[in-house]
Amino acid sequence: MTRSLRVLTDEQLASFEKEGYLIVRRLWSEDEVDEIKRTFEAIGAQPVPGFFEPDLSGAADDPLKRYPRVMHPHRFDAVSKKYMLHPGVLAILEDLYGEEALAAQSMFYYKPPGSRGQALHQDNFYLKVEPGNCIAAWAAIDRCDEDNGCMLLVPKTNTYDIVCPEVSDSRESFTTHYVKPPKEEKPIPAVMEPGDILFFNGNLIHGSYRNRTTDRFRRAFISHYANVSATKISHWYNPLYRADGTALTLETNPDGGPCGIETPAYH
Repeated sequence: MTRSLRVLTDEQLASFEKEGYLIVRRLWSEDEVDEIKRTFEAIGAQPVPGFFEPDLSGAADDPLKRYPRVMHPHRFDAVSKKYMLHPGVLAILEDLYGEEALAAQSMFYYKPPGSRGQALHQDNFYLKVEPGNCIAAWAAIDRCDEDNGCMLLVPKTNTYDIVCPEVSDSRESFTTHYVKPPKEEKPIPAVMEPGDILFFNGNLIHGSYRNRTTDRFRRAFISHYANVSATKISHWYNPLYRADGTALTLETNPDGGPCGIETPAYH
């Protein structure tokens, strides 16, 4: 059933279409942010095989070995699934899509002090939502700024094709893919406060720099979505979920994309 009233203004919708992203300030309350903090403090204390596999020995020289990202926490944690299906987030996504949104993925990034960033990339290279596109909802759990490695967005690249990435600089990025931004657009920082949520198009080029601080984490809860009219997605993301928690499976997208090969799960 389609809602009769929109949540976003005409200006917000126009900005998303033009720039490829939109930040909605304080969408989650302080209590909601605190619930997520408590949840992932508990999850971060011990391994969850297949989803969160930290090195707890204390000997790791890379802070991301102690605090790697949590992949698909909604598959084992009820709080994560609740926030992936948050009504406020889904209402905004329905406005952005012009139709119902389906939840495909959740992640949690700790990004501890001193940790590397993530090279510029495009999300739909991995999700392969078709027809249509994925949209990310990137929720700040801490203040995110240039010092602790906030998101970097390359405006207007939402209209660019998905491209085959180059190899990233492993000294600065914990992922291997890098998409070079066009000369006419430069990455801009998305400075956010806890509870702010950044929505962006699956073709938008984005990433982050290193956390240069010595005492500040940059935690974020991220979910990815597909439009309900999509028929295909990479098999890593099945099943998807409707707002009421009902699971459904889309056809596996066999398209190898611009590289001509099967692409790995989005990490």
